[in-house]
Amino acid sequence: MGNLSASLTLFYASHCNIKGSIPGEIENLSKLLWLGFDHNDFTGTIPATLGRLRELQDVDLGSNKLEGSIPSELCHLERLAYLTLTDNKLFGPIPECLGDMVSLRNLFLGSNSFTSIPSTLTRLDGILFLELFSNSLNGSLPNNIGNWKSVTNLNLSDNRFSGAIPSSIADLMHLTHLSLSGNMLQGSIPASFDELISLEYLDLSRNNLSGMIPKSLEKLQNLKHFNVSFNGLQGEISSRGLFGNYSSQSFIGNEDLCGPSLLQVPPCKTDPSKSANLLKYILPAIGSVILVSIVVIILLRSQNTKTKLPIQENLPPLPEWRRISYHDLAQATDGFSESNLLGVGSFGSVYKGTLSTGKTIAVKVFHVNQDGAFKSFVIECEVLRNIRHQNLVKIISSCSNVEFKALVLEFMSNGSLEKWLYSHDHFLNVLQRLNIVIDIALALEYLHHGHTLPVVHCEEDSTIQTKTLATIGYMSPEYGSEGIVSTKGDVYSFGILVMETFTRKRPTDDMFGEEMSFKRWVKESLPSSLVDVVDSELLNTREREGLAAKDCILSILQLALECSAEVAEERIDMEEVAARLKKIKTMYLRGTEQV
Repeated sequence: MGNLSASLTLFYASHCNIKGSIPGEIENLSKLLWLGFDHNDFTGTIPATLGRLRELQDVDLGSNKLEGSIPSELCHLERLAYLTLTDNKLFGPIPECLGDMVSLRNLFLGSNSFTSIPSTLTRLDGILFLELFSNSLNGSLPNNIGNWKSVTNLNLSDNRFSGAIPSSIADLMHLTHLSLSGNMLQGSIPASFDELISLEYLDLSRNNLSGMIPKSLEKLQNLKHFNVSFNGLQGEISSRGLFGNYSSQSFIGNEDLCGPSLLQVPPCKTDPSKSANLLKYILPAIGSVILVSIVVIILLRSQNTKTKLPIQENLPPLPEWRRISYHDLAQATDGFSESNLLGVGSFGSVYKGTLSTGKTIAVKVFHVNQDGAFKSFVIECEVLRNIRHQNLVKIISSCSNVEFKALVLEFMSNGSLEKWLYSHDHFLNVLQRLNIVIDIALALEYLHHGHTLPVVHCEEDSTIQTKTLATIGYMSPEYGSEGIVSTKGDVYSFGILVMETFTRKRPTDDMFGEEMSFKRWVKESLPSSLVDVVDSELLNTREREGLAAKDCILSILQLALECSAEVAEERIDMEEVAARLKKIKTMYLRGTEQV
């Protein structure tokens, strides 16, 4: 290794099955900017000579078998922005000198055996991602935790922290993801959490927290995931704000909580004279529909397109359930006119319509005479009763009689991802495509892991499923050959979709066949022939000049290949997919700033 070119700037050897120790001679690569040795079988210690590579900006040694402590020599890397040591066998205290590395933006030390956080670490006021989960960290959380003013993701879960949650945590105004689960934290949930207006994910489960859930949390309009299960909380669970969206899993294991029966907690003791007034607020359960419509919502975020997309606004609250008759739907769609036909799926057709109120809707009409269609309608209704996510299109109502069954959905006016990929007058840049696949991943993560019973997007078996993507080009091998259904099949289809999004090639294109499949074409082109498979329009933009864009797309396609592994057991799950895509986005944004 020491004899490699001294002008080498990028050394990427991820997922290569490399064994043995990292040679100390690596110090000869004096121009190295990025070192990626993650997901191998490296053993031994981290060589102290790494500290002599003063140009290093990114070091990823995650998912190996490295032992020992973090050498203090690493603190000499004054330009280091990303340090990933996750999932090793490292131990001891986290070095105090890390607090002096003010250039650090991402610090990933999870899944090791570190024992303490130095007080100096709160000096990292520019840190964006700080993940110290699954270690043996003990003592109290830092009182000056509010010094991490730029942090967006903070994960201190599954450690041994005790004491109260510091009130200064309310100073983390940019925080979107916070997990303190699996510790021994005590006291109450700070009411000042309502100041974390950017918060989207909050997990305080599996602690010793007591008191009531602050009603001030109702103000958090972006809080999609909330979990306070297995604590000692008491009192009423609010039904205001986004609290109406959370399931019983968010509150289980708190014996003294009370609230709606849907949350599987006892009813609160109320004034009988007020009980009658509560009934008018009870609405039927309203859920969300399947993945195909996700991409349309996501497109609302896109900007800087040839045909400019509108900026996404905050999602509206659940629409009030109303009965809609067959006559209403027939009138809204001009008698289900072919001119209003948006598409045809496995068990139904979707039409555009306009209700008498002027509201534009999409109507999914099930083919009731087709085998499996009635069961599909029942299954989708069951699914929609229990799920809601901002990346899943909303259901407004349903219409059902012996001869006619339909779901009434919100109409997404921006069309489909297919339109934006293949129409000549539309264009999505690298960041827009990355945002789209991230939000799809988050929706699939919710469907797969946000319920006691997972929702499989594709086919039908012992889990609840909806059938849409069972098209040959996207179908997992085990489903195509044996009809085996699982969430792993969705992961496979997602991987193919991601590859299509960045190559702008359909997996069913005529150029692919038995000798050269779409997936093989992508796999054999990486990494040396990346430019041969990437959508040429992406490389014709100014982004071609940046290493960041190419690195970003390479990482995305490699992740997509992991998702679409031939053997189902070798595929990663959507929780990991979503997390890694977010990391890729962070690295890309950082890289474009440097360019």
